[in-house]
Amino acid sequence: MTDLTLFGQQAKAASQKLALLDTNHKNQLLEKMAIALEENIALILSANEKDLVLAKENGMAETMLDRLRLTKERILQIAEGVRQVAMLTDPIGEIEKMIKNEDGLMIGRQRVPLGVIGIIYESRPNVTVDAASLCFKTGNAVILRGGREASHSNQQLVTILQDTLIANHVTPHAIQLITDQSYEVANEFMRLNQYLDVLIPRGGAGLIRRVKESATVPVIETGTGNNHIYIDEDIDLQMALDITFNAKVQRPSVCNAIETILVHESVAPVFLSELEKLLAPAGVKLFADKQAKAYLQTAELATEHDWETEYLDLILAIKVVHSLDEAMTHINHYGTGHSEAIVSNNYFSTQRFLNEVDAAAVYVNASTRFTDGFMFGFGAEIGISTQKLHARGPMGLMELTSTKYIVYGNGQVRK
Repeated sequence: MTDLTLFGQQAKAASQKLALLDTNHKNQLLEKMAIALEENIALILSANEKDLVLAKENGMAETMLDRLRLTKERILQIAEGVRQVAMLTDPIGEIEKMIKNEDGLMIGRQRVPLGVIGIIYESRPNVTVDAASLCFKTGNAVILRGGREASHSNQQLVTILQDTLIANHVTPHAIQLITDQSYEVANEFMRLNQYLDVLIPRGGAGLIRRVKESATVPVIETGTGNNHIYIDEDIDLQMALDITFNAKVQRPSVCNAIETILVHESVAPVFLSELEKLLAPAGVKLFADKQAKAYLQTAELATEHDWETEYLDLILAIKVVHSLDEAMTHINHYGTGHSEAIVSNNYFSTQRFLNEVDAAAVYVNASTRFTDGFMFGFGAEIGISTQKLHARGPMGLMELTSTKYIVYGNGQVRK
């Protein structure tokens, strides 16, 4: 069984060295990592193909295979994400608001790394590089534990990143990968308090629930995305159709895709008829409440389960509502606090939606698919936090830092 104590010791030692690296050095190394990923596309694709073959043999659904699949274009985008991280302002060392107190002490607050970050995630190998680059830029050592579905891909990616560090005389223990997939090792990882400063789960509801219930290490929760779009009574029909189609179909297997649409009763007959025509060629299965079903040809009757479910698939739940208030009540009850959207030309409706819907990202007349660190200008992301303490929404560099107070004196003693 994997010796996690050794992993922890190595990561703690690495974090102390990383905290001392200056910004230029970190940026140069990130650029070299990006180049190494681009130069080893063939190796990465070969490893990923092994994972895909095994996943297909094990009956993985096509939408989940999409999360696992790497292509040349996706690898180039991952490398570009690393470059964007290098270009971002380094928060480490920043001093906030130095003040002078009545004793003449100069007191300021300085940004520092968290230390050692543990990340447990499932079948998306891009998370490996996203997490590694963000942690490295912020001077944190990272211990990764990806899902068994992506084991070959993750090992290849980490090998490339570690080889880059070694070639540039930096400890490879800055980025470590746990390859042991046993339940016992996962539980031990969640309780590695002596070495881990924070643990971040990134995956489905089951994984996140297990980490929350089992971990003794502080956890930043990256939640599931039971997301909604509310189609208001005052809309541009084509825009509403385009946004809904994109938010459901463009990449249904990810957490910022929508799972339910709520449609105002005044526009439901026309909107739902047109939406069904638009979604049919994409193979979207529809579940609708009784009123919505009357306007649809192929929908099945929705149950309570459909309002609660994050499908991560080409499945969409539809409900007709009588008002904005009913829509917001539904969202605040069933939503997971991830991403919610309204399509409306009514300024007052949109402002109420922004103010009253409780989620990490709330949209007016745009697809929820933009809730993403890359799209928000962070280069990459550790995950999308749906909790409210320390971090909320896509987590970039700032969310991977803490602070300490620095105090300058000239001989003061407290009386």
